[in-house]
Amino acid sequence: MLLTISTTLRPATDLGFLLHKHPDRVQEFERSFGTARVFYPEAGEDRCTAALLLEVDPVRLARSRDSSSPDFSLRQYVNDRPYAASSLLASALADVFRTARTGRCNSRQDLADGPIPLEIRLPALPCRGGADLAHRLFGPLGWEVGAEAVPLDPDFPEWGESRYVRLALRGNVRLADALNHLYVLLPVLDDAKHYWLAGDEVDKLVRAGGGWLAGHPEKGLITRRYLGRRWALTRTAFARLAELGDDVEETLDPPVEEEPGADPSASTAPAGGVGGAGQTEPATVEPATVERGTPEPPDAAPSEGTDEGRVPLNTLRREAVVAALEEIGARSVLDLGCGSGQLLSALLAKPSFTKVAGMDVSARALAMAGRRLRTDRMPDAKQARLELFQGSLTYTDARLAGYDAAVLMEVVEHVDPPRLPALERVVFGTARPAHVIVTTPNVEHNVRYELLAGARRHPDHRFEWSRAEFAAWVAGVCETYGYAADLRPVGEDDPEVGPPTQMAVFSRREERP
Repeated sequence: MLLTISTTLRPATDLGFLLHKHPDRVQEFERSFGTARVFYPEAGEDRCTAALLLEVDPVRLARSRDSSSPDFSLRQYVNDRPYAASSLLASALADVFRTARTGRCNSRQDLADGPIPLEIRLPALPCRGGADLAHRLFGPLGWEVGAEAVPLDPDFPEWGESRYVRLALRGNVRLADALNHLYVLLPVLDDAKHYWLAGDEVDKLVRAGGGWLAGHPEKGLITRRYLGRRWALTRTAFARLAELGDDVEETLDPPVEEEPGADPSASTAPAGGVGGAGQTEPATVEPATVERGTPEPPDAAPSEGTDEGRVPLNTLRREAVVAALEEIGARSVLDLGCGSGQLLSALLAKPSFTKVAGMDVSARALAMAGRRLRTDRMPDAKQARLELFQGSLTYTDARLAGYDAAVLMEVVEHVDPPRLPALERVVFGTARPAHVIVTTPNVEHNVRYELLAGARRHPDHRFEWSRAEFAAWVAGVCETYGYAADLRPVGEDDPEVGPPTQMAVFSRREERP
């Protein structure tokens, strides 16, 4: 990944003094996840450019993870981190230009103290929110922003745009401020941190944003995203920013679906794999600690009840699924894409479910489920009712057969649309349980959240269906595989846009069509 900083200040080579990096040398800095290099592709009197090139080693990045949470998926080795600007680049920038970020330069302190003409370019920047978000974040800081969406494939324009932008910033800005803007806002735009998030992240945010964040119109979004939506850290940061003389109380809306002690949104999503959805769980080391599911929409307002008596949508959804399973009289239940085991825990708490199984594509998710369920201390009788195994929803698997009911809770929206027929064939055609319960977000309800235009509730969602689209998919499955279905709302059924979650309860007919 590449970042360039240029100036037309005369003499332009003074940029080397301000960055504390000599234009005539290539300097290397080893990081736990790769190597950072600083060099100058041009260094003249009229224009000087410093480049920060970060070469991320996927193997080193994977090995730097917490070994207590193994991840056997390919995404820890195959991802966009070697190519796209992210929190890894921000981390390298903070280390390489540590002194420059403080604004100290003994030999050119007058230049360090004032604005200079700067041009910053990032050729590939993940931007969850599109070019508009880049304008909203950098524009109020005095930058002229150029943000161009990168197409998925220039040869196939009908495929649309990717989540990456080419970013160009121009302005007369103090160099230390420019570096701190990048340090804070790169992970905010990507909406992800790829390293351990500890309590000192609040200190880092306040130090880097102390001169500008408290007065930024998007301070709430910036703070929440920078801190990974960890609510305790976010509240602390808001209090610290308020001490800087700005009222940030209006940004203290609690998350919609956060469970006690849980990180409401693991915002770095895996690039592939099917069947690892389900319930959201805390992410401690990123990017490998991703749980897919539907956490609360980013920067959303509460939707269920009052702040004091609000029931999280995660809870409402789980209760609706369990109630439906009890209504149909299921005794054996298979949770497909079980994630960290929240539904499994609720099912095991009810003796009427005599056999409970969970399948997920992620070995780490299954390990988390085991810890949540305390399988190492589980009584023998309960242990006999439980089975956990790894698998994919798009491949035929004999282990999926023989259950009264299967549950796909917040799973289908994580599947690429071309792969949905394979999932349908595996679940409804081959495994063919007597009942299947599917829940998925209702995209019409997104207007009730403070989402960016066109944004989905989770960055890994491949799509989100309207009520009509969901009903059409359900009808197609019923016709093809011989099921009947009952459509039900989950959460408050808004008279204008419907419920936040929609659920289908499929029942197998005696004769297939």
